[in-house]
Amino acid sequence: MRSSADSLVRIEPAQAHQRFTVALVGPPNSGKSTLFNRLTGLRQKVANYPGVTVEHRLGQMQLVRGTQVDLIDLPGVYSLDPRSEDEQVTHDVLTGRREGTPKPDAVLLILDATNLGRHLMLAAPVLSLGLPTLVVLNMADELQNRSGEVDVAAVARRLGTPVVLASAAKDQGMEAIREFLHGEFAVPVAPELPMVDDVPKCRAWAARVSRGAYRAPDPPLWSRRLDGVFLHPFLGPLVFAFVVVAVFQAIFTGAEPLMNGVDSLISASGKWISTHLPASPLRDLLVEGVWAGVGSVLVFLPQILLLFLFIGFLEDSGYLARAAVIADRTMARAGLQGKSFIPLLSAYACAVPAIMAARTIENKRDRIATILIAPFMTCSARFPVYALVIAAFIPERQLLGPFLGTRTAALLGLYVLGFLAAFVTARLLKSSILKSSRAPFVMEMPPYRWPTWQSLAFRLLDRAKVFLRRAGTVILAGSIGLWILAHVPAKDGVAPPIAESLAGAAGRTVEPLIQPLGFNWKIGIGLITSLAAREVLVATLGTIYGIEGDENSAGLQAALQRDLTPGGAVALLVFFAFAMQCISTIAVVRRETGGWKWPAIQFGYMTGLAYVCAWAANRIVSAFI
Repeated sequence: MRSSADSLVRIEPAQAHQRFTVALVGPPNSGKSTLFNRLTGLRQKVANYPGVTVEHRLGQMQLVRGTQVDLIDLPGVYSLDPRSEDEQVTHDVLTGRREGTPKPDAVLLILDATNLGRHLMLAAPVLSLGLPTLVVLNMADELQNRSGEVDVAAVARRLGTPVVLASAAKDQGMEAIREFLHGEFAVPVAPELPMVDDVPKCRAWAARVSRGAYRAPDPPLWSRRLDGVFLHPFLGPLVFAFVVVAVFQAIFTGAEPLMNGVDSLISASGKWISTHLPASPLRDLLVEGVWAGVGSVLVFLPQILLLFLFIGFLEDSGYLARAAVIADRTMARAGLQGKSFIPLLSAYACAVPAIMAARTIENKRDRIATILIAPFMTCSARFPVYALVIAAFIPERQLLGPFLGTRTAALLGLYVLGFLAAFVTARLLKSSILKSSRAPFVMEMPPYRWPTWQSLAFRLLDRAKVFLRRAGTVILAGSIGLWILAHVPAKDGVAPPIAESLAGAAGRTVEPLIQPLGFNWKIGIGLITSLAAREVLVATLGTIYGIEGDENSAGLQAALQRDLTPGGAVALLVFFAFAMQCISTIAVVRRETGGWKWPAIQFGYMTGLAYVCAWAANRIVSAFI
């Protein structure tokens, strides 16, 4: 409450036992997530809002005297006038209209202190809600280093709410935030605020608040020079291509020792179990099913984490925002807008959050087109399949010295193949059934900054949790189920040869259909099971060959070399580059588009394209090898 000039902010808990709900609000690139990580540490989780697929993070922090604070990290927004789903979610949570989410007892409004003139526009609609609000001017270290100035007391008087200068990256100002949550901040009377949906008035109001109390820092000379290169119409794409090649080369070379270590650990533990457990179906299940199946996928965890480490570094440093501007020209040629770049970029992690991120695109036809092409981007679930087949069939040789090897070139080729398929499909869609006028692309350029190791560590921890969760649920269930099907029907208590089992029967049923692609019945089983998740193919082959005695990754590669021709191996890579082998993605597309029409079209188109291109790849490679 703000009743007088010497009053205190009082946060009245909506729940008993001194438990508060506090929302973190701020524009993108304001350091909001870094602050959230600093306040919560490891006490956080990612969830979806009830009824929608917009992700949010929940965390907890413990104050003295037993007070617990539940923090909600809301999507980054520039306004509370909802035009996209992210903005709608933030608006509804702050106003108490989001079912299943309590209305916040207080708000932490995070603004970039180096960009205060523009970010202050969000303060008017947030303060007009009447919730106890602490304005956190983040990036204080950058403001000081770049000779900017802000009069915190003057800004607080003009806003009518407490203001602190902080740096989440440097752990500065955290104690002031805790004091606010204890209700120990004195605030002046709030001034008259403009209408929350009146953008010109909000802009003029923000200018009045900052006038005389804030001096924006000048962008450093080196920053302008970097932009001159990264945003150059010719040099920019070349730099981006170089960065991509360097990242993937580092992934193949840097992760190999860790992968070998994980592989040795899995093999040694499997042998230990085989040695110390008596012969029984349980031992066979653990060794042939769980260790051979799940373990064959876990081997690729170091490569996947290294990929996300580089992506996180590029994103937090501010470079990927520049890449989005460069990509806008390519998006225009495909008939899409620059906003499609961010969802498509996130699809390299997983198509599911990419499809969710498409909700930021206001134009419905552009949003649907982005959703339909997102699964063509090479997600991390394809990575184990690519890495396994490439390692089995392509010897590592240098193409450009230590900068580019044959395996890296093959992997890059698959990424390019997926992108080209997405590009061509977008052109087809935007020139026919989803034609619409192109919206202008406006994106705020964040300053260049060194990513914090804490932020990168939390990002890797999140990705490791997702990967291990899939390994412990979908992949584990698939491996156990496949092992059981591979051991029935038993005759006189003896398991049949895998080719005569129920699993083998399923593979032989589809074998005539996939034989023209160079696949046998074992690959057929993998194609069926990989509908649950793409990486289940590796677990399936690991289980099959584990039953046959080749349970480690080296044995798996050798077994693939026996069962696949070079043409079949290339066809398998091409098939997985195009096919929509993911039930979760299909379900999210149905949810986002409001029915089965678009996911059915998408699945049929991608599967048909995958089959035809894999058939052509097998014929072409077989003709030359």
